[in-house]
Amino acid sequence: MKSATARGCVWGAGIGALVAAAAVDLLASGTDRGVGWPQAVVLLIGGAAVLWPAHRRPLWLTPQLRTVVPAVGSLLCTADSVLRSGALFGPGEPAILLCLLFVAVRHCPRTSVMPCASLVGAAVLALPARPFADDEDFMLAYMLVGFVLIGLTVAFAAYLRSQDYRRTVAVSETRRSERLAIAADLHDFVAHHVTGILVQTQVARMMADTDSDELDPVLAGIERAATEALASMRRTVGVLRDTADAADRRPVGDLAGIAGLVDGFSSPVQKAALHREPVVPEDLPHEVQAAAFRVVQEALTNVRRHAGDASEITVGLRYERDRLEVTVSDDGRGGSQLPPAAHGGGFGLVGLKERVTALGGELHAGPRAGDGWEVRALFP
Repeated sequence: MKSATARGCVWGAGIGALVAAAAVDLLASGTDRGVGWPQAVVLLIGGAAVLWPAHRRPLWLTPQLRTVVPAVGSLLCTADSVLRSGALFGPGEPAILLCLLFVAVRHCPRTSVMPCASLVGAAVLALPARPFADDEDFMLAYMLVGFVLIGLTVAFAAYLRSQDYRRTVAVSETRRSERLAIAADLHDFVAHHVTGILVQTQVARMMADTDSDELDPVLAGIERAATEALASMRRTVGVLRDTADAADRRPVGDLAGIAGLVDGFSSPVQKAALHREPVVPEDLPHEVQAAAFRVVQEALTNVRRHAGDASEITVGLRYERDRLEVTVSDDGRGGSQLPPAAHGGGFGLVGLKERVTALGGELHAGPRAGDGWEVRALFP
């Protein structure tokens, strides 16, 4: 609030100073060799170009038009003064022209910056030619001061333009990174569900001729996995299309969702169980809960891909010394009946390690004592 008030005060003071300088020029119009009506028109047009509120500015009033028209008007006034009237100039016109030079450098398109800025700069440097074309000392002194003011204005406007560009690039990179993260989320969710569909389809084919009574739960699991995969894709595509509720559509998970993962994983040939200690808090940071969910999801997917012979899978959640421990272990010996194309590219654990270490945690994956494999993640 204080910074906004300070900016408002500075903005108001700047407008007041500009209006006061222009008023001095207009008041001088009543004196001999004072400001004539052409100069008054230039002041009004230039002042409107500078002070017109951005939210009320019409589309046709581009930065090029705002800078070129007053600059051309000022140069015409200078030519008229040298050839005929010999009118003076006050502080208002150079102040307005310098403001328009700032607008040209900061807001004009890249292809128009140099022409517009050069035209406005020439208008500023030509002002003393009106009454003092024969006074070389005054012309030299004014030119030096004019070049300094023009240089400072251009430097400040160019700096702000570069900051605008950097901000735009940063926003673009942030959006790109976010979209890549969303794409990774989509891969994790859909790969998990589609792998489950493949496994349960194979189980259904084996049971079709022998245990037909047990077939219906397997088919129900296939239907549920396919529905969840479609829902995940629909949510993620909604995010990638920048919908209004994109933040709510991103497919994320939490500790409560782990129970659903475990229940949906179980099949007639593979039993999964969740062991969650009562001391595990419900209000852990969202980032930690989402990362824990992804660890379990990726580990269960890898069991289906690489340990099709595993019969018991255990998921554990422990909380001790302000650290959350997530473990997923199986009793398989390796091997899978899935087609080679469904085995994945081997980047799942790499992505998990990046996600866990980004939160200051640790990830360990390797064989258990005896048979089986274990994935263990520790989150501070």
